[in-house]
Amino acid sequence: MRRKIVAGNWKMLGSRTENAALLDALVGGLNADTVTCVVCPPFVYLHDVWRALRDSPIALGAQDVCAEAQGAYTGEVSAAMLKDVGCEYVLVGHSERRTLYGEDDQLVARKYAAALGRGLIPILCLGEQLAEREAGQSTQVVGRQLAAVVNLCGVQALAGGVLAYEPVWAIGTGRNASPEQAQAIHAFLREQVGQQDAKIGAGLRILYGGSVKAGNARELFDMPDVDGGLIGGASLKSDEFLAIVAAA
Repeated sequence: MRRKIVAGNWKMLGSRTENAALLDALVGGLNADTVTCVVCPPFVYLHDVWRALRDSPIALGAQDVCAEAQGAYTGEVSAAMLKDVGCEYVLVGHSERRTLYGEDDQLVARKYAAALGRGLIPILCLGEQLAEREAGQSTQVVGRQLAAVVNLCGVQALAGGVLAYEPVWAIGTGRNASPEQAQAIHAFLREQVGQQDAKIGAGLRILYGGSVKAGNARELFDMPDVDGGLIGGASLKSDEFLAIVAAA
């Protein structure tokens, strides 16, 4: 059985004081024997969070990574730098990066390769806009986003990463895909990978991200191809996040 993952994306939120209180509560309340738990704070807090987590079962992740290994890219953070400050995971292709900053499928694929090349576990975010869903293009969109990584890196590269399906219309809106809708896309993604490598497809972990809360987490995580969650706002509330982890 695939080990479930619950990853918290703190986005551009938090402060050192708030983070310390949140991490104290998570470390004290988490039973991570059967669930992998990851937190992804903003870059400026990575070292503080690493120090708070270094003797705990919670893994550290970053929210983004530069596609370049080094050089004159002011404001960017490389995979080697993230590894150096204790990161194990990194988000790539989050919908906000794609939508607000114009990251296309090819750039996201290069970021995936950069992360993997430095021993990080990339969490590849895939998802469609509301208009694309209403036009019946959901599988076409996520299939294209996935194919960009496979075309650049090969299907074997997916064995070292995680997928996260995040329907853009269900992020921060209070709406969420039904468990059946989430399952349908997750099953499609697993099938796409499995057609190229059955073993990698079967073992691939696919998270759901889209207004996951304690109240709907268990129903979502009970779906056979939903292997955990990528949690946004609820990951900043210790009771809520611990309840989601417990549901996994």
